[in-house]
Amino acid sequence: MQTMRERLLASSMICGAAVLGLSATQAYAADDTTSGQVSEVVVTGTRIPSPNLTSIAPVTTVGSAEIKAQGITRIEDITNSLPQVFAGQGSMISNGSNGTATVDLRGLGPSRTLVLIDGRRVMPGDPSSASAADLNFIPAALVERVDVLTGGASATYGADAVAGVVNFMMLKNFEGVRIDAQYDGYQHENGNSFVQSVVRTAAAGASDPSQFSLPPKNVFDGEGSDVSLVLGANAPDGKGNITAYATYRQNNGVLEGTRDFSACTLNSGNPNFAQFGCGGSGTAFPARVGDFVVNPANFNTFIPRTSADVFNFGPANYFMRPDERYSLGAFAHYEVAPWAEVYMDTMFMDDTSTAQIASGGVFAGNFNINCANPLLSTQEASQLISTAGTSCLANPAGTFTGVVARRLQPEEAGGRDSEFRHTDYRIVVGMRGDLGKNWTYDGYMQYGAVALNTEQTGNFNLNRIQQALNVVQTPTGPQCAPGADAGCVPLNLFTSQFISPAALKFLNAASFSTGNTTERVVSLAFTGKLGDYGFKSPWASEGVGVAIGAEYRREHLDSTADFLSSNGLVDGNGGASPPVNGGYDVYELFGEARVPLISDMPFAKDVSLELGYRFSDYSSIGDTNTYKVSGEWEVIDGLRFRAGYNRAVRAPNVNELFAPQNVVLDGTNDPCAGLTAGNPLVATCSKAFNLTTAQVLAIEANPANQYQGQTGGNPNLRPEISDTYTGGVVWRPTFAPGLNVSVDYFNIQVDNYIGTIGENLILNQCLTTLSTQFCGLVHRSPGDNSLWLDPTGFVQDTTLNTGSLKTDGVDINVDYRIDLSTLGLGDNGTVAASFVGTWLDKLTTQPLPGGPSYDCAGLYGPTCESANGEGPAPKWRHKMRVTWNTPYSYGDWFKSLSFSLQWRYLGRVTLDAFSSNPLLNNPGLQYESDRVLAAQNYIDLTMNFTVHNNLNFRVGVNNLFDKDPPLTGASNCPAGPCNGNTWPQTYDSLGRYLFVGLSADF
Repeated sequence: MQTMRERLLASSMICGAAVLGLSATQAYAADDTTSGQVSEVVVTGTRIPSPNLTSIAPVTTVGSAEIKAQGITRIEDITNSLPQVFAGQGSMISNGSNGTATVDLRGLGPSRTLVLIDGRRVMPGDPSSASAADLNFIPAALVERVDVLTGGASATYGADAVAGVVNFMMLKNFEGVRIDAQYDGYQHENGNSFVQSVVRTAAAGASDPSQFSLPPKNVFDGEGSDVSLVLGANAPDGKGNITAYATYRQNNGVLEGTRDFSACTLNSGNPNFAQFGCGGSGTAFPARVGDFVVNPANFNTFIPRTSADVFNFGPANYFMRPDERYSLGAFAHYEVAPWAEVYMDTMFMDDTSTAQIASGGVFAGNFNINCANPLLSTQEASQLISTAGTSCLANPAGTFTGVVARRLQPEEAGGRDSEFRHTDYRIVVGMRGDLGKNWTYDGYMQYGAVALNTEQTGNFNLNRIQQALNVVQTPTGPQCAPGADAGCVPLNLFTSQFISPAALKFLNAASFSTGNTTERVVSLAFTGKLGDYGFKSPWASEGVGVAIGAEYRREHLDSTADFLSSNGLVDGNGGASPPVNGGYDVYELFGEARVPLISDMPFAKDVSLELGYRFSDYSSIGDTNTYKVSGEWEVIDGLRFRAGYNRAVRAPNVNELFAPQNVVLDGTNDPCAGLTAGNPLVATCSKAFNLTTAQVLAIEANPANQYQGQTGGNPNLRPEISDTYTGGVVWRPTFAPGLNVSVDYFNIQVDNYIGTIGENLILNQCLTTLSTQFCGLVHRSPGDNSLWLDPTGFVQDTTLNTGSLKTDGVDINVDYRIDLSTLGLGDNGTVAASFVGTWLDKLTTQPLPGGPSYDCAGLYGPTCESANGEGPAPKWRHKMRVTWNTPYSYGDWFKSLSFSLQWRYLGRVTLDAFSSNPLLNNPGLQYESDRVLAAQNYIDLTMNFTVHNNLNFRVGVNNLFDKDPPLTGASNCPAGPCNGNTWPQTYDSLGRYLFVGLSADF
């Protein structure tokens, strides 16, 4: 066992490595002391101050002007617009939402992206995500810039920085008063004639045509308002500042029924959606009992059920959730002495968001109905077959067991709502200062906490459904059978159009859950310049810079739900919500060194090396080691090459370690369900699961394409280990002043990947290989062999250290600024252009160590979605902005007029089921309607101008041409990231985004 002294020496060896190959020359007294004439900064990716803003690691920066030009009030919209970012949790997710917004760099998952505020980590944002930060916590009005660092950065910032780092630099040292206000909304013209025809056809053949209504031709909705107040004042002696803020943001929700392309849940088809038209859920109206439905013509007889007896659940789902957020905080610092500047950051947020999905009811499942139920008509009793094999009419003492389902009507209830309230706190208290002889220190304590309160309404109590179906005749009329809960009211699904208010009151099950996450950090770091001590290359003008320190971090999570939710008794809730309670802590030592090797020599303007190491001791997984080696070579002024290698780790989070095993909705496809006699899969399914042909043909498909899996944590998990290689060039040609170009290659591989294999992939591989390794994970429910009608039917898909993730590609950044007069265009201002693009070469998942892998670059679909996070993975994405800053003014009353145009592009993607890769190829999901999502081009326009020096107005429109999003049918549209027949966290889905804003400084 190493002592603390030995560990400190080990972490400090990086400083010794800095002198290898260098001469211990005599340091000049003025070498470092006079460097105060050059403003030094700390760039994202290192703790060591540098005399310039260049970074060895590839960093993309988004400034506050870009944020304003996009009309953005949600931080998720800032990050999602970057080509390096894949869709994560956000405001456009309803079913499957947890009320947060996350960022997913490189498609490796939000848990592998570390979010920082001013270089310090942000606490986990929700008990369900366990490690991903909630971007809602960050007020957009206070963000000065966003730095996006590619690749592993664990040596500098600790665990979770696997795909990279997103660092939000906040406004500080502000003096005065700033009020910012914005109003925005979405305008859309419903003109998708093809989808409209599909909806009309569905309405014509539906028992309830009203559920297939079309929205108005022109809509304006999703209105939002955002107001922020920033106050700042310097200390009278000029030694400190306090900057305080308060913000309010409110957004109205948007229902899917307000857009024609999401007016119904589209079925996948060949050659297009018209083949199978509108689909939906098998929990429909009127009620289903076994293979029958209640006749809507008289509501007292059964008629055979057909595939058209589904409920159009889409229109009542939220496309965009309503949200209301309050936040406030302050950043303060004061220099008590040259060696002691105290500082404190405080941040608070209260955010409430509601996710709504279609109305509840009795969701399709196996229930018992006593044959003597007096609510059954004679005809209905004659149709039901009791467990004894005779009809209920002939066997009144018997029991019918089978599928029962009934969707609530608008007259009975609204949608199922989940209200998420996140209350977040973050406090940083620290002290930093100058120790003399070119040494500084920075020590701080940080506490972050999130309290979550969730209320779900609109669902039924599963136990009480069964009680209310078991009805007997009494002298006072039909009553629930003895043994039911007090107040039980019979549930009449058989001879009544509507459920009685008294029965609804008895069945309704409002449920509640709470959760808390806390993060404590204590950190102390020293930075120094070793030139005075002789650690300096004889060919360099500066000495070695180092940073050493220690850090302690404690993570804890607890979540609990009420009795109904924790025991899986909320019907339609997708599974139980068992309690989770756990935590871990980590002690860390770290060191960094920046080693200038050559300065101001021919073809070696600057050659530098950067090294880093971090030792971590986790209470949960033991020791880890992370390190980095990178370097840069500036050949001549304006031409610089850079390369780096980073070893990073991600420790399993609390949920991955301690979440109980639980059966929940997990997959979108059961290849053995809904087959016809001529399908060759019948024989394969029979062999794979030891079933007869008749048993396979009797397996019922879920019209909503939702199937169950058993998920849960694993206390024996090992840490993920990732290796990142980067290499690139930065070019600032002297013949084109104002032009900056960078091209960087990235290659990231994550081994011991913590995750699940995925239900879809398990089933696909089971039927492809007939291997017991996969088929043994499939547990079909007794009797009906279903994977959705009963909790005993599921695919075992618990958390494991699986295979690996790998991605590589190229980032391109271009910035150019030119005065129009240099082009002979007179004194007409300047033009600034910026371009950020990413070529995704590979996005590879290896489900099991040593096994085959599949590449999702350029693909989308159920299997790739479960692998890369939350949506499509185009091979090429970019955004380009051109801004004309005009010189036109009218005295002090009108000035700073500018116009800005942005072009956003996302390349086409192909459905993963059409891939030739055996792990992806799935004939059962190959529908031409879903084969390709076409490339998307979006144009945004913004105008800015200033009135009377201090009033800055902005007016803009994003998605100028109101493009509809690309559409996906239900078979390949997994609930959550795919919402409203599209992928709204990836594509503009609500139409034109219009905004007008004002920023006033006093």
